[in-house]
Amino acid sequence: MDTNIESRTIAVLVDNEPGVLARVIGLFSGRGYNIESLTVTEVDVAHGFSRITVVTSGTAQILEQIKAQLGRLVPVHRVRDLTKEGTSVERELALIKVAGAGEKRVEALRIADIFRARVVDSSHDHFVFEMTGQSDKLDVFVDLMQPLGLIDVSRTGVVAISRGAKAL
Repeated sequence: MDTNIESRTIAVLVDNEPGVLARVIGLFSGRGYNIESLTVTEVDVAHGFSRITVVTSGTAQILEQIKAQLGRLVPVHRVRDLTKEGTSVERELALIKVAGAGEKRVEALRIADIFRARVVDSSHDHFVFEMTGQSDKLDVFVDLMQPLGLIDVSRTGVVAISRGAKAL
């Protein structure tokens, strides 16, 4: 039996109607599956479609079960395992609030410049940085801000799209 835990990014095209997200989340929670990241937005107004991007983890068998069960939900039109099907582009947005004065302020700005984080709000005693990138890059930036006066972090969760000309 395969016990290797792997992480997968799954894109799901669904009808944009009340209760759909609750049904998808219910599928995960009802079976004890973990959701590491979840994003949802309407992507096709004309057809009433929304796209759910979920990052989850488990054994290969559990991940196949998740995809199969998602595919059986009535409002689901398409399920794609972006991790398994080839290369994809994944990004996440974070807003990071840091307090600081003096040398800590200078150091926070220096690190932000290295990571290409933008200052979107500032006062004499704090900054709010905006940063996009892969989740692990955001994790490192947040860790580096911790000793410099990290106050708060807000993250969007992963958004992903496959490379190439093929649509979801």
